[in-house]
Amino acid sequence: MLQWNDIIRLAKNGNPAPDRRVEKTDEEWKAILTPEQFRITRRKGTEMSFTGELCSRYDPGKYNCICCDTELFDSEIKFESYTGWPSFTQPIKENAIKYKIDPPYKMTGFEAICNTCDAHLGHVFPDGPAPSGLRYCMNSESLKLISAAENQKLSNS
Repeated sequence: MLQWNDIIRLAKNGNPAPDRRVEKTDEEWKAILTPEQFRITRRKGTEMSFTGELCSRYDPGKYNCICCDTELFDSEIKFESYTGWPSFTQPIKENAIKYKIDPPYKMTGFEAICNTCDAHLGHVFPDGPAPSGLRYCMNSESLKLISAAENQKLSNS
């Protein structure tokens, strides 16, 4: 389980290699993303708090990157942070997320990026619930929820 010191270490010393890489041009990303998804994921934007579709959803399933479909978070580790953004305590895999020092947060938070395609997802902070103490504060526009039923279909095919 990742802890705050692990996030600091990864942001400063390098992140684990992803399972795969997806790279596209801006034109290719624009062709598959909405303008708002492009602004947030490719230009490091942020949606207004309490406006994202996934903020108040707690359906069972996996939260995947909107850009490359990499599994990032499981609904079982989502929690209500009262911040207005979907919040999670851990990624599905240690190498799913890349961490980057974000100067405006001055070590109180780190940028969270999809390690597969470099999509901006949001930030991670050390004020989450036990046992990790982490709060992955994500933009809804950066994620898509794949329901448990959809996941079951995909694994059976």
